[in-house]
Amino acid sequence: MRSRPRPRCCYLIGTVRPVVCHAWRVDLVGRVALVTGGAHRVGRAIALALAAAGANVAVAYHRSMAAAADTVEELKRCGVDADAFPADLAAPAEAAELAEAVSGRLGPIDALVNSASWFARDEFPCDDAVVWYQTFDVVVHGPFHLCNAVAPSMLDRGGGAIVNIVDLSAWQPWPGRGAHSVAKAALLALTRQLAVELAPTVRCNAVALGPTIEPAKFGPEQVERLRRRTLLGRWSGGAEAGRAVRYLLEAEAATGACLTVDGGEQYGHVRDRFTDTAS
Repeated sequence: MRSRPRPRCCYLIGTVRPVVCHAWRVDLVGRVALVTGGAHRVGRAIALALAAAGANVAVAYHRSMAAAADTVEELKRCGVDADAFPADLAAPAEAAELAEAVSGRLGPIDALVNSASWFARDEFPCDDAVVWYQTFDVVVHGPFHLCNAVAPSMLDRGGGAIVNIVDLSAWQPWPGRGAHSVAKAALLALTRQLAVELAPTVRCNAVALGPTIEPAKFGPEQVERLRRRTLLGRWSGGAEAGRAVRYLLEAEAATGACLTVDGGEQYGHVRDRFTDTAS
């Protein structure tokens, strides 16, 4: 990995500790990026986008060992170093162990992408709260523990960037998906909180996705219905998610922001509001 310039420190009047000012732009070439949920689907697409940008990529997975291994092989074909790391990020100790394992194998983590998610149906009222707690463990607690484990090194080294993956349910409650909707809203709030807590040294942003990669379990009618719900009339594809994440990792002036990449799904409903063309 190429050498990195030392950060400059400037003192603001009335402050006791130095405020770190960036002396380098986050160029992903040679940097180390950790992508959770990077074994398949959106996480895999993001990992590939970062590898194409020259980053060495760590793929964190829970149970998808075979898929993670396949992804790592494809990442290496981009000419970068890559490896897969198992972890249950709902456990604070495993999040810390993951950060240590990645740093020991690839080097200190410069970029963290929290893409792992959990999408299960949960009715309300419910007989038990298993889905609720499982969803929060994966979507909120995991990113919190991992950011908590990675941030000290980023702060000590004078820079770093975090991107959390959310979707439109962070603003719009989805019927029968209460745990997912509330958890994504919490992850977006965590994004903004970390942007405040870690500024100015570490930036934290979010990407909100709409219909991205068609799930294999979706039938043709469901795929078509979601396509028609977007203004652009198409599923965006994983490459668009990867480009959005790369942009936020490299954007020097963006922190606490959320970039929506949904094909206009959030406004798709307005086309059907007025169907009568008569005056």
